[in-house]
Amino acid sequence: MFSHKILVVEDEKILALDIRNSLQKLGYSVLELTASGEEAIKKVAEDNPHLVLIDICLAGKINGTEFVDIIQNDFQIPVVYLTEYSGDNQTYQQQLSEPFSYILKPCAEKDLQFAVEMALYKHRLHKKYEQEKQKLTAIINSMGCGVVVTSANGCIQMMNPVAQTLTGWRQDEAYGKDLSEVVNLIDKDMDEVIDNLATKAIQAGEVLNIPDNCNLLAKDGKIIPIGDSVAPIRDVDGNIDGAVLVFQDISQRKQTEAQLLRNACHDALTALPNRVLFLDRLRQTIERSKRRNDYNFAVLFLDLDGFKGINDRFGHVIGDDFLVAIARRLESCLRSGDTVARFGGDEFAVLLEDIKDVTDATNVAKRIQESLSVPINFNGNQIFPSASIGIALSSSHYEEPHNLLRDADIAMYRAKRQGKARYGVF
Repeated sequence: MFSHKILVVEDEKILALDIRNSLQKLGYSVLELTASGEEAIKKVAEDNPHLVLIDICLAGKINGTEFVDIIQNDFQIPVVYLTEYSGDNQTYQQQLSEPFSYILKPCAEKDLQFAVEMALYKHRLHKKYEQEKQKLTAIINSMGCGVVVTSANGCIQMMNPVAQTLTGWRQDEAYGKDLSEVVNLIDKDMDEVIDNLATKAIQAGEVLNIPDNCNLLAKDGKIIPIGDSVAPIRDVDGNIDGAVLVFQDISQRKQTEAQLLRNACHDALTALPNRVLFLDRLRQTIERSKRRNDYNFAVLFLDLDGFKGINDRFGHVIGDDFLVAIARRLESCLRSGDTVARFGGDEFAVLLEDIKDVTDATNVAKRIQESLSVPINFNGNQIFPSASIGIALSSSHYEEPHNLLRDADIAMYRAKRQGKARYGVF
């Protein structure tokens, strides 16, 4: 049967012998009795007892409380004070304030057994708690995202290494500060500071996602887009006693999303907006014109003349280079607020916003045709581009973008039937 080793540190020899006899009778193994703190420290180092019973008023250079500080810090061994403590004695009130931390002398066997068992039980619980705490800390520290734990009032209690790196704050300097001071969040769209998310989660009593387009302003001024969530922490009774914020740098994800969106809305060859983006902008323009009676716009539909012959004669590589060159020329003919898009093949569309009348639209068509009249050189070969252009002007009966494009397309085919490098108005 396992027997706990107990060290008794008591300078009253008769009392020390009585305690030893009682402990042995209860089945404990008692080490050699010790009368001084110096001897006790040496004995602890040699025999590593499971528990120490010590006179709190121990005489010598090292008194009882100093001895306890040493062995608890260096050896993590539980201690029970032997004391003649009475309710009106204030000298050792702090040391004896913890429940089951002391036993009154002389010690009744029953009281001694209870004090020893409680001390060993508390130590086992504390050791288990520390192990679980260390395990949890190791898990949190090994996570690839930032973790910040706060108290119920939203002040920081711990940060893992990733959180420290992202925010630029060390845990020791952030401890006790309001979460919003350390994890300084800005709503990118509204350009507003976001209040303490921990407090919000605690008040809501539920998991909250970090707002979209949320930027972290680090201590060094660096701006980092972040995402994830904040959740209230509940104790075993379900009461909220804090919050945990989990966040990560989503810069790469934002870049990927932006690239995917660009790929979805732009032509891969020319980098111009594609049909999807053009129709979306045209739809917005139609809605804008409904709110302003004086707002006019036009759609130009372009079809390159003789593009099939260029592909057949020079090959698709030259054909692709030709389309890219045309795209750049079309861009050079427009204002910054206008849109030119490639619809595929040799078809392009232009959206002219906020024009005065049809003259503005026909002037752009003429400018495009003048730009295209200059030959393009590819590997010593001269290609003379031209385009047929159809123009549809805004009016109140246009509700759908497709109807404008249809009419511009009709005008373009009418112009093409009359010959190359012409434009027509629907």
